[in-house]
Amino acid sequence: MIALLGDKIRFFDTTLRDGEQTPGVSLSPDEKLTIATLLSDIGVTVIEAGSAAASVGEREAIKLIADAGLSAECCTYVRAMKLDIDYAADAGADSIHLVIPVSDLHIEKKMRKTRAEVSDMAFKAVEYAKERGLIVELSGEDASRADQQFLLEIFREGVNRGADRLCVCDTVGLLTPERTREIIPPLNIAPLSIHCHNDLGLALANSLEALKAGATCAHVTVNGIGERSGNTPLEELVMALKVLYGTDTGVTTEKLYHLSNVVSRLTGVPLPMHKAIIGEMAFTHESGIHAHGVLREPSTYETYSPELIGRKRRFLLGKHSGAAAVEAALSDLDYSPNREQLNEILLRIKVMGDMGKRVTDADLMAITDAVMLIEREPELVLKQFTVVSGNNVIPTASVTLLVRGEEITSASTGDGPVDAAMEALRKTVSDVADITLLEYHVDAISGGTDALVDVTVTLEKDGKQMTSRGARTDIITASVEAMITGMNRLLGEEHEDRS
Repeated sequence: MIALLGDKIRFFDTTLRDGEQTPGVSLSPDEKLTIATLLSDIGVTVIEAGSAAASVGEREAIKLIADAGLSAECCTYVRAMKLDIDYAADAGADSIHLVIPVSDLHIEKKMRKTRAEVSDMAFKAVEYAKERGLIVELSGEDASRADQQFLLEIFREGVNRGADRLCVCDTVGLLTPERTREIIPPLNIAPLSIHCHNDLGLALANSLEALKAGATCAHVTVNGIGERSGNTPLEELVMALKVLYGTDTGVTTEKLYHLSNVVSRLTGVPLPMHKAIIGEMAFTHESGIHAHGVLREPSTYETYSPELIGRKRRFLLGKHSGAAAVEAALSDLDYSPNREQLNEILLRIKVMGDMGKRVTDADLMAITDAVMLIEREPELVLKQFTVVSGNNVIPTASVTLLVRGEEITSASTGDGPVDAAMEALRKTVSDVADITLLEYHVDAISGGTDALVDVTVTLEKDGKQMTSRGARTDIITASVEAMITGMNRLLGEEHEDRS
């Protein structure tokens, strides 16, 4: 562990402003409030709720968050304009993120002004914001390319005029850790923040270096979302500070994964599979050597416990798997094969892996049943399903199943034909079990309009999860097949003998 940093680090989360500037992302006021509430609950100090001047909806969101009684400070982005500041104050914001261009490139080419004109705008805006009773964080846009003496002069006079905090913005991600270490100390004349973009993949490293050099606050976004390549990811910075620097961040790390998934769902920005901390593969093991090591001692191949961020360890079975991982997975499913049976099960898993297939829980159970000569009657039998969808038609599905011998028909609407079919299936079995669809993934196995699609679903019942698949040329049929396979396994578990 590296030496401790100084005082407790503050986090200024800009998911709802800079993060929302991700192309294609647009959050409603209620969605912003949902995310803001989670951010406050997790321990974030300041929430930048949006840009007050952007729209009526933005101001509504800021007011909702400001009036929600959250422990976090409600902040809004403003330009050096009275109208922006009035919008912020009238919406009930606690503070403003007052952004002033400070590089000659931005001053001359974007603003078409002089240094003196921009300075005057900044100082008048600070004074007016203080008159309106706002906390002011004066932020230098493109500070990493600015004349550092000019930046220091603006910051010093900004503080003299009433600015409460300062912020260095690496607007296009051009800082290096070495350069960060050089420019931060002279600017540390008031509580100082660092705002990094990830254009060259250095946002996390530069944020850490700035905090080590004297900054006390980092601007972050959940999942690192933001314009272009995004911003410093909250979850990565928090865990790096905790694990590597032994810093008490004040963040409830066990809630990080849930927060990450909520933001991904509401923004529509998927989580990269191999993303640090929150990617699907972060705590997933397939390799026989790695899985064996983790089963004996988790720290052999895990930097920290997955439970620390609200996750669980997973073992993915495939051609790289070893007997230890397969045995552990079978134990979780309540199977007790002998050594000869285990070896045969492992062999069949490797054959599936060599065919390029992911082995789901349902696949593993089907293989094991065959090897152990276990026979079972299906809990569910599909009799028929119908899906209606099209232009100006609400997608609707009806499903008829034999549920433990009783014929049941249900219908449902959905956001699309697959969603409607999935919901109809769930309703059909609702009298015997509450089954939740946690994950849905589809891959095209071959090209062309008649491509075979492979649908994988993760279902949950009473805390027990089950993955299953369906493969057809029709995505709806493949989805129904995957759901029924998984539901059959979940429903049949309570009275099966697998020894």
